[in-house]
Amino acid sequence: MIGVIDYGASNIRSVANALEFLGQDMHLATVPSEIDDAEKIILPGVGAFAPGMERIRDQGFEDFLHQKAKEGIPILGICLGMQFLLESSTEDGDHTGLGLIAGRCIRFEIDEKVPHMGWNQLRHDETHPLMVGVPNESSYAYFVHSYHAADVPSDCVIAQTDYGYLYPSIIGHNNIYGMQFHPEKSQKIGLRLLKNFCEMEG
Repeated sequence: MIGVIDYGASNIRSVANALEFLGQDMHLATVPSEIDDAEKIILPGVGAFAPGMERIRDQGFEDFLHQKAKEGIPILGICLGMQFLLESSTEDGDHTGLGLIAGRCIRFEIDEKVPHMGWNQLRHDETHPLMVGVPNESSYAYFVHSYHAADVPSDCVIAQTDYGYLYPSIIGHNNIYGMQFHPEKSQKIGLRLLKNFCEMEG
């Protein structure tokens, strides 16, 4: 069963629909006990970092995610959910994240339009199991964000995207993964990435 954390993020239904389309046994959870036996966990997210982390803590998911990470359960953060996985964010002040992957979240410092919105390329070396069937030269995903991961160790960067400069768009450490874009809105490539995560060995 795939457990999907529901702390009020507006993209929760589209993530659930994508998993159902892929034929996955999926359960939405507002409290940890509802997905304690999940084989994999997805943390979606849109909006601002601080209030999102506050809701995660209030609903008891912070300690739950740390425990599941220690147990080796694969966890995937999507969009803001990926940013939650990092140690901190500078959005509207300095705020502490889950710290499951080293790094922090910072605002784009570019002359381009912010937020970064629309389709952009995923650049990767095609070696990671998460990227099976996702070609480097022609894979695009749908992004909507003003902040991005920074200071992530190079061995935790699975894919990068160029928007004024290269930044990590897929990250991973052991059984923890994050995608800055919306795979549920990224058509065939996004579905393939979700399928790969759901079928990865725990």
